[in-house]
Amino acid sequence: MARLVGTTSRGIRTPIIRQGDNLQEIVVESVIAAAESEGFELHDSDVVGVTEAVLGRSQGNYASVDNIAKDVHEKFGDETVGVIFPILSRNRFSVCLKGIAKGLKKMVLMLSYPSDEVGNHLVSLDQLDEAGINPWSDVLTEKEYREKFGENLHPFTGVDYVKYYRDLITSFGCEVEIIFGNDPKVILDYTKDVLHCDIHTRERTKRILKKAGAQKIYGLTDILTKSVDGSGCNPKYGLLGSNKATEESVKLFPVNCEEFVTNVHNMFKERTGKNIEVMVYGDGAFKDPVGKIWELADPVVSPGYTAGLEGTPNEVKLKYLADNDFADLSGDELKNAIANYIKNKDSDLKGKNVSLGTTPRRLTDLIGSLCDLTSGSGDKGTPVILVQGYFDNFTK
Repeated sequence: MARLVGTTSRGIRTPIIRQGDNLQEIVVESVIAAAESEGFELHDSDVVGVTEAVLGRSQGNYASVDNIAKDVHEKFGDETVGVIFPILSRNRFSVCLKGIAKGLKKMVLMLSYPSDEVGNHLVSLDQLDEAGINPWSDVLTEKEYREKFGENLHPFTGVDYVKYYRDLITSFGCEVEIIFGNDPKVILDYTKDVLHCDIHTRERTKRILKKAGAQKIYGLTDILTKSVDGSGCNPKYGLLGSNKATEESVKLFPVNCEEFVTNVHNMFKERTGKNIEVMVYGDGAFKDPVGKIWELADPVVSPGYTAGLEGTPNEVKLKYLADNDFADLSGDELKNAIANYIKNKDSDLKGKNVSLGTTPRRLTDLIGSLCDLTSGSGDKGTPVILVQGYFDNFTK
């Protein structure tokens, strides 16, 4: 009988991961135990995803407010610093902001509006229209913002982030002025020293600031690239990708991810005889159509993966074939014709009509998003995901 199930995604339960745990062994043992318990088999080209959170935790890759403050102060000294384009997040940015505030005497905080980079809104587009505000050209002071828009609570968290960030900054004895704008050059009217906190637009922001005459330019990727007083660090991403661990510390994005996935792949090969692909995944690359929030607050979906996950899908659209090339066929004749077409498809379908409507995204972004949605961000207890059948097609 033909197999009637295509891709499956399973959340794999593991013990609670602590600093110093042998995560490689835990991942392999947990997946094999789940297969034995649930009665399924492992296959070549299965994908095991491990969330970056447990990898960073097992590595002990943590940093404190004081570590952040010391690094920031060493880079900027006692100058007034423009801190621009942070996202609005208690989990992703509040502890980082504590460290930044503790390391500075005065900052000019420039918030992008109507939303931050990942879609957390301060105001709605309708509110801007009603107030006659053009967010691409108009710069607002905090007083003007309050006069025009009053108090705006985040729809999911109920937090007024303007007040929350102001109170947090001043609690560390740092003087702050808050403005609202979307052109990074605006900050140079206030100070020539800038810490830009954007994620996916960071290289463009740095280029614009440098060309416009900024003096000291650092991004979150430049903070904690080296250990400070024994702290964790991330040489590539710095503070980007960090999460709140405690009120006074963050867990940084994991390091040595390529080594980790290679070791886990080799352990699966030794234990099962199967070539299983392995990836570390963080935020998925998808957007909430209601809240308008783009999930990807990490610098990348996957900071490490095995070679078989490189590239993009090369797929044909079944409905295109059924409606066009084989519109006069039906039943087994149609099924066989499509199966034969897939078996003999070109190795590169880019730009061809038969691939219209397929998803031209990187495999790691697609599978990482599937992993993130499967594991969730709460109490499911499944930081490891097993994806099977992803590389199968209609002919398998």
